[in-house]
Amino acid sequence: MASDQPAGVPSFVGSQACAGCHREQFQAWQGSQHARSMQHATSDTVLGDFTGAIFSYAGVESRIYRRDGKFFMHTDGPDGRLDEFEIQYTFGVEPLQQYLVAFPDGRLQALSIAWDSRPASAGGQRWFHLYPDDAVANRDELHWTRPSQNWNFMCADCHSTNMHKGYDADSDSFSSQWSEISVGCEACHGPASNHLSWARSRDGAQDKGLTLLLDERQGAGWRRAIEQVTANRSTPLAGRKEQDVCAQCHSRRSQIAEGYQAGKPFLDHYSPSLLEPGLYHVDGQQREEVFVSASFEQSRMHAAGVTCSDCHEPHGQTLRAEGNALCSQCHLPRKFDSSAHHLHPEQSPGAQCVNCHMPETTYMVIDSRRDHSLRIPRPDLSASLGTPNPCNSCHKDRSAEWAANAIRQHTPDPAEGYQRFATMWSAAEHNLPGASAGLARLLSDPTQPDLVRASSADRLRISAQREDWRALAKALSDPSPLVRHAALGAFEQLPPAQRGQWLSPLLSDPARGVRSEAARLLADVPLPESQKQVFDRALGEYEARLRLDADRAEARSALARLRRRQGREKEAIEQLQAALRLDRLYLPAYLELAEVHRNAGREPQAEAVLRQGLLEQPQAALLHYSLGLGLVRQRRSEEALEHLHQALELMPDDPRFAFTLGLALQSRSPGRALSTVKKALEKHPHDPDLLWLCGVYSLAQGSPIAAVDYAERLLAVSPGSQKAMDLLQRAKSQIAGD
Repeated sequence: MASDQPAGVPSFVGSQACAGCHREQFQAWQGSQHARSMQHATSDTVLGDFTGAIFSYAGVESRIYRRDGKFFMHTDGPDGRLDEFEIQYTFGVEPLQQYLVAFPDGRLQALSIAWDSRPASAGGQRWFHLYPDDAVANRDELHWTRPSQNWNFMCADCHSTNMHKGYDADSDSFSSQWSEISVGCEACHGPASNHLSWARSRDGAQDKGLTLLLDERQGAGWRRAIEQVTANRSTPLAGRKEQDVCAQCHSRRSQIAEGYQAGKPFLDHYSPSLLEPGLYHVDGQQREEVFVSASFEQSRMHAAGVTCSDCHEPHGQTLRAEGNALCSQCHLPRKFDSSAHHLHPEQSPGAQCVNCHMPETTYMVIDSRRDHSLRIPRPDLSASLGTPNPCNSCHKDRSAEWAANAIRQHTPDPAEGYQRFATMWSAAEHNLPGASAGLARLLSDPTQPDLVRASSADRLRISAQREDWRALAKALSDPSPLVRHAALGAFEQLPPAQRGQWLSPLLSDPARGVRSEAARLLADVPLPESQKQVFDRALGEYEARLRLDADRAEARSALARLRRRQGREKEAIEQLQAALRLDRLYLPAYLELAEVHRNAGREPQAEAVLRQGLLEQPQAALLHYSLGLGLVRQRRSEEALEHLHQALELMPDDPRFAFTLGLALQSRSPGRALSTVKKALEKHPHDPDLLWLCGVYSLAQGSPIAAVDYAERLLAVSPGSQKAMDLLQRAKSQIAGD
């Protein structure tokens, strides 16, 4: 690829070119997982037992063997039939190794039968399945031949260097290319051709020909005055060079443009996941596989200027010190590495700093990863909010209340810790009164990490509260592009004129991720001629992102939504049909295609789409729900009730389903309608729609006192709600009339 670069633009030269001058670092890198993240399958790289092993899973007996120097697995393919698949590449080394199969269309797929590379004494040296409890078959979205296990999209950008996906939408095929098969020197330091030229000439260039000097630790140290128990950085950390370089792979993120190199703006190439429900616990602890970076960014350590390489040697990927000595670099041992602090016997597992402040979560069955939010244990939050805590991870036979009391016995006034957003985020998730005001305060609090403020903005939606408007409007011009991007979503449901007023300045935002998202939200807004050029540029960047991921059904659906905003219905239908060709199990495409037909008055076509989806996914509650709504509109009430009941059965915790079923039942069985909604309200006591419907139905069935109670509860959740005030007035009038 180097020969294709324009003159003066640095090109990739490979890690071997670095060995001459940086021998120590190169040798350390050779022994790292970065260097072995992906390799050609050979007798030297394959760790698994390919001597004729048999592995049984979900009724499928797979054979694993070697022939003529090549490696094979005889297992179920995309059609469910047993077939022979050659292993082309190894993927990872510790604690497990996966294997990649190449398909004729350029796809590389990761087999779900993996090798446990741990020692036998630790339970390793065996084959295992990554989804041991799910009985994954070929029609399951987790099957190894399906898009969720596709290397080209899911894995390649982080396991190779200078990766270009090379997807061709016309042929639905890949021609993926890389400069280096594994994670090489240039993945972190950027293309090195200009650096090699500098090394030969020593021309005095301050940047040494590199795209970025990773020099944040140079001239800085961690110093502790005599009276201090925790060290401070000698010079404040001015930027986030290391953080962004590491986050390109060690974060949960989506790619919005190829070509990231050290020193380029992170949000020009990636859209990081926020501290979202489902991915993280409500207090910010890791839940799903989130890859460290966002956990660290919410920590006190990050705020103090700690960088990844303060703890990790970046070339060999070893720790700077072992055990508690790593933390003692900054934290005074006699204060913190003592029973008075950790409350456990010396040298015991409970005495290890990481076991209390960096608890592990196991992913991929055997891969334990530590939470890098480096937080104070809070079993009191476990008791009130249901979050995990490291105390009960060990003391499994004890309660969270016991753990909280045990801490208070030693520390009557325990520290709350650095992360103090859990209660407010929990209130928002449960629609508690005052929740939006709490989110607005977090968003506006400059002492909170940018990631926490952005995650609060993402949870905050425009309401009748003036404070929410002020906080969100201010966030659109926040210094942090992460916050600006998160705040955009709150404006999506506003009328076009208001969206144009609030969002059009962001079309020229310096961050590609921000301006392209603003363009998406303004695609149906008439803009003045003076803004046409910046709009076209930003929208072009958004469409380029979708073209990059055109191999994914979700990108095709996103393009369809854009075309619908633009009034280009035919193209929207084409993209949704393409999404279903790429992935017949992709649920949103069925729902969106049915909605397009329904909005155009083509109810029979909408019904046909939903029924086709149910043939593929008969247990999809949303398909049953959408079909039920369509049947209601067609006045086919018996069929409608059947599907609405099914939706609620499949997803009993979704309040929308109970609300809609309650509406559908009212005309034929008012008592069942009210009982259905009241039962759902027990699970969601602050849901405004359920509160309103319970009030309306109670009033209709002659219970105005109950209606008053529901109306007052609704006003507490949604102050100023006109629906609540109308209900309250009607109920009080009925009481007065009685």
